Formats: sequence, C-alpha cells, structure tokens
Amino acid sequence: MDGDATAAATAACYQPASPPRDACVYSSCYCEENIWKLCEYIKNHNQYPLEECYAVFISNERKMVPIWKQQTRPGSGPVIWDYHVVLLHVSSGGQSFIYDLDTVLPFPCLFDTYVEDAFKSDDDIHPQFRRKFRVIRADSYLKNFASDRSHMKDSSGNWREPPPPYPCIETGDSKMNLNDFISMDPEVGWGAVYTLSEFVHRFGSKNY
Repeated sequence: MDGDATAAATAACYQPASPPRDACVYSSCYCEENIWKLCEYIKNHNQYPLEECYAVFISNERKMVPIWKQQTRPGSGPVIWDYHVVLLHVSSGGQSFIYDLDTVLPFPCLFDTYVEDAFKSDDDIHPQFRRKFRVIRADSYLKNFASDRSHMKDSSGNWREPPPPYPCIETGDSKMNLNDFISMDPEVGWGAVYTLSEFVHRFGSKNY
C-alpha cells in the first residue's frame, strides 16, 4: 500500500475526538475560544488522552498570516488572519489530525493534507507573511488561557462580532492573557514556538 493509500486508510479508521463540526461549540471570529471548548470536550469525554492534544496558535510578528481553504474565502486565494487557532491531535495510531472549525477541508483533517492545502509552502510566501506556530498542550491551555474579549470591541465599546453566549474564560490569576498566546516570542507565554518547517518535521508523518 503506498503512502497516500495508507494515510487514507488511517483516516477512515480514525474515530474523531470531537462531535461533528455542526455540533461543536462555535462562534465566528472567536477561534481561540472554539478550540478551548473543543479541548474541554475532549477532556470531559475521555475518548483519547488529553495529553495527545494541543492548541495551535498561528501568527507572526506582523500578525498577518495567509491560510488557504477557509470558509470565509473557500476559493483559490488565502484569508489573511492576524492569528488563527486549530487543535492538533497526535494520535497513538501514528497519524496526526488537525481540527479547524473554519476550514472547508475535512473535520478532522489528516495533518499532512491540511498542511499541504491550508499552509502550502513558505518558499512561495514573502518572509513577512511566513507563519509561526505556538503549540500548547491542551491541559495547559485549559488551565492557563483567559480572555475578556476586549480585543473584539471597537473604540466605542461595540462588538465587532457577536460574543459567545457563555461567560468569558478566565483563570484565578488572569482575565486576559490572549496576547501571550498570539505572541510568537518563544520567551513569552506557554508552549513551544515553531516555524512551518519545524512544525511539519515535529508532527507530520515520516513520509511527508
């Protein structure tokens, strides 16, 4: 069986760690909270060990990152996000999967397929737009992340996008530390920061 066929067979046998996409907790433009809620779901349902899962923040120093195959622009061009957040499941079966609630790709999607279709290659992207990845263990994300949603209000205090219907996520120590997660400074915040090639080398399949 060739590599593509093996990957397809693995994906077909894989039991998703989440409910179907349309049954997930979702609020448009609040990807960091959508993924937090997905981590919470995985923790509460015990189908997979939580330590197999990671929240992945995608951004760069300019906060301008192109990502293809997004629902807001499903055609051939990318969406330029200031940041985006997905969930990574490194399954014990040897394949990794990406959960992106804003993609037109499968949910979940094989890691290598997602990288190829959504990130493409840094070789074709101007250096100022190259993506970096902050990868945080799901248990750490659940424990430490906090957002008061102030980044989603304009100068008059009006919501740019309707907020999620549940209370703000906060910890005993913080009500707002979102910027520490968006930052791609490895000296700041939680987790480890990777370039695209480092991210693929760390989590992609051996034949990628």
